[in-house]
Amino acid sequence: MTRKQKRAIVIAAGMCFLALAAGLTLVALGQQTSYFYMPADVLANPVQAGERIRLGGLVEDGSVERIDGTTVRFSVTDGQHSIKVGYTGILPDLFREGQGVVAEGTFGADGTFVADSVLAKHDENYMPREVADRLKESGVWEGQEGGSDK
Repeated sequence: MTRKQKRAIVIAAGMCFLALAAGLTLVALGQQTSYFYMPADVLANPVQAGERIRLGGLVEDGSVERIDGTTVRFSVTDGQHSIKVGYTGILPDLFREGQGVVAEGTFGADGTFVADSVLAKHDENYMPREVADRLKESGVWEGQEGGSDK
């Protein structure tokens, strides 16, 4: 085998290794994708029970109901539609009615969104960009332009 052939084999093996690593990375990232929905999106195009999504909007005024120490029920609204959410765990300190929230989880068989994590805005200027843009489109929220990445 000539020196040129050995070099070509090493280069080909390296390219195969890089292609395999890139493919595995893309597959892993694709399986972890969690899409963002507003309540109107969920009602227009129902999500299958068990499909993992992120539900965003505002915590509806008067909807927070504390069942026991760590179980809470509330509604997420986009100003026109609401979806009931159940969550067991410790809520962020800034979680309250009328504030922006993103809940991640799945829909139960009864149509209630069962969240396994709840994210609330972290200061008076922050709203996730996608939530802020969607709420502005529906005329519900009027904050900084396009959210903030603080």
